[in-house]
Amino acid sequence: MFNAAGRRRKAITMVAVLSEYISKPLDTLSLLNIGGSAGIIDEYLFEHFSRVTSIDIDEKAILHAKNKFQKEGLAFEVGDAMDIKYEPNSFDVVICSNVYEHVPDANTLMSEIFRILRPGGVVYFSAANRLMLNEPHYNLPLLSVIPRPMAHLYMRLTGKGAYYYEKHFTYWGLKKLVSEFEIYDYTQLLLNNPDKYKVDYMVTPGSRKQKIAAFISKYIIWLVPSYIWVLEKP
Repeated sequence: MFNAAGRRRKAITMVAVLSEYISKPLDTLSLLNIGGSAGIIDEYLFEHFSRVTSIDIDEKAILHAKNKFQKEGLAFEVGDAMDIKYEPNSFDVVICSNVYEHVPDANTLMSEIFRILRPGGVVYFSAANRLMLNEPHYNLPLLSVIPRPMAHLYMRLTGKGAYYYEKHFTYWGLKKLVSEFEIYDYTQLLLNNPDKYKVDYMVTPGSRKQKIAAFISKYIIWLVPSYIWVLEKP
C-alpha cells in the first residue's frame, strides 16, 4: 500500500479508462475511493477530479494520508464500506479496486455503492477472478479455487495464517454481484491496447504473454485472472 510507483500506475490506468468512458470533463466531477489506504492513488486522482474523498478502515493508513497529502478538496476518512456514511446520490464516480473480496458481504458493499452514486454515475470496478492459478495475497497456487475448509488448512500448513479470509467470486458470480448496474467490460480493451491504457508494465505490447492474454479475454473470458469493468448506475 506504500509502493508509490505501483499505486500511481494503477491510478494512471483508472484515469485513462474513466476519461475515455465519461463524456463530461473529469474536473467537474466528485469521486469516492473505497479502500484508498495510504492516499497515493487519491493524490493522482485529485489532479483530474474536482473533489476526491477516500475511505478505509485502516486508521493508520488514513492518518498517514491526512498528514502527507493536505489539499483542499482532497479528504481522507476512516470509513466502513459496509455502512458508508454519505447521503444517497452523493458522488459522480466511485473507485472500487480489488476491494470486494476483503469485505464481509460483497453484496452489501455494492448496494452501498449503488446508494451513494448519482444516477448516471459510474464505478471503476477492478476485481480478481476466483479461477486463478495463484492467489496474489498469499502467493499460494489454487488457494482461491479449493473449498474454504481446505483453504484454511492450506494456509496453516504453509504458515501463511490461520484462516483464508478473502472471498473471491468467479466471472459469473461477479456479473451477478454487479447486476444492478449496466456493465461495460474494459478487460479485453486493456489487453489489446496495453500502451493506451497504461498497463504495459504488466503486459508488454506485442509479447507472447500479451497475445495469449488477448486471446483468452476474447474467447475464454471466464478464465481471465482479473477484470476491469466500468459500471453505470441507470
